[in-house]
Amino acid sequence: MPVSKAVAKVKETVAGKSAAPEKANGASKPAAKPVVGDVITLDGFGGEIETNDGEKTTLKALVAESKSGVVLFTYPKASTPGCTNQACMFRDNYEPFTKDGLAIYGLSTDSPKANTTFKDKQKLPYPLLCDPSATLIGAIGLKKAPKGTTRGVFAIDKTGKVLLAQPGGPAATVDAVKELVAAGGESAAPAAAAEAETKEEEPETAVKPVEAATLTNGDPVAEEKTEEAIKEKESAS
Repeated sequence: MPVSKAVAKVKETVAGKSAAPEKANGASKPAAKPVVGDVITLDGFGGEIETNDGEKTTLKALVAESKSGVVLFTYPKASTPGCTNQACMFRDNYEPFTKDGLAIYGLSTDSPKANTTFKDKQKLPYPLLCDPSATLIGAIGLKKAPKGTTRGVFAIDKTGKVLLAQPGGPAATVDAVKELVAAGGESAAPAAAAEAETKEEEPETAVKPVEAATLTNGDPVAEEKTEEAIKEKESAS
């Protein structure tokens, strides 16, 4: 092979390696989770999800349909104690939260059937989003490894600017949105991820909420682990 062709071949090989995504232990480097102040590209972000009514949608579509932006609160398991408490607090604050055009959605890996039952029983005025593959949950940085969902809240305005992106207990997620609304929708600094959780009223569910509440003694971290264990046990049965 002539020297000139050999040099060209080497350049092509080097260029190809440079264009390849960064690898870590043989796997593509995961995208960094969005933080407050980031402006994300909504095309394809988080993949396709489904409402509890069975309608396919995306975060881009939800933002487009909203008047001023979208708030997603994540929860590990529908109809468990902490998730019921969180969902009902968002229900009770629905009108003040949405008065300036924010759209509220609950987001979990639950099925449409489970989320519809949850929504109807608790009379939730907002849709629940079903993300069984955790594509959107993972994209907003609230997927728990190796599987599961971290309770938290994520908010984004019409331009794609991230206004909230943080984990937290039921009350912490609600308080974060209260602060956002009080600030007129301006980005707020992330609040503390952990909080002391008050004693919750136990809903009547088929997933043994009394047992979960008793074992965790109101501890939000222990509670989420218990809820995840319940979910994994149900999936295996």
